[in-house]
Amino acid sequence: MTAPRFREVITDPAELRKLMGDPPPPCVAKTLRSLDAHCRSFIARSPFVLISSCNKQGQMDISPKGDAPGFVQVLDEQSLAIPERPGNLRADTFTNVLENRKVGLIFLIPGKSETLRVSGTAQIIRDAEVRESMKAYDKVPEFVLAVGVEEAFFHCSKCMIRSKLWTPQAWPSLNGLPNLAQTMVDAAKLPMPVEALEDIIKQDEQERLY
Repeated sequence: MTAPRFREVITDPAELRKLMGDPPPPCVAKTLRSLDAHCRSFIARSPFVLISSCNKQGQMDISPKGDAPGFVQVLDEQSLAIPERPGNLRADTFTNVLENRKVGLIFLIPGKSETLRVSGTAQIIRDAEVRESMKAYDKVPEFVLAVGVEEAFFHCSKCMIRSKLWTPQAWPSLNGLPNLAQTMVDAAKLPMPVEALEDIIKQDEQERLY
């Protein structure tokens, strides 16, 4: 029998709180059940959101979505909509939502140290008026992810301060990191030159953004 890799594992919520302590009251009270004016303003300026989802087996996925600031629309205080632009057709978020509607979102604004966290239930919609309102460069999205908001709150700046995410002079060097084509050829053992796949990826980025 293989020995456990870790010797000190916390499995009891009471033990966790004894070691960590309780959150300050404002950190608990800040949780909203709907999108207030501050949430709406943040989403309207955000060009990037991360969507977490989970299938019925408990397998997680986190999918990044990005477009012009405000591409995520707040429909009302309890719901928002995210357009589905052309991608790789894996549709991991969509297939997960069909099995488990729970999702989590983190909105970012470049240069802003705080983030906005939203969680709720999602569904895939094709309502013509919603899709039409999310048209970009004369292209109407085929699908929209509609999220019913259950919780929302702003997250503090510490992770941004520690990571220096918005400080270009502190960014790590990209030298030696593979491009997407290299990772795909290696992972799938594709029988094609990396350069050929790189050309396909570049063409896709130029012609299938919307």
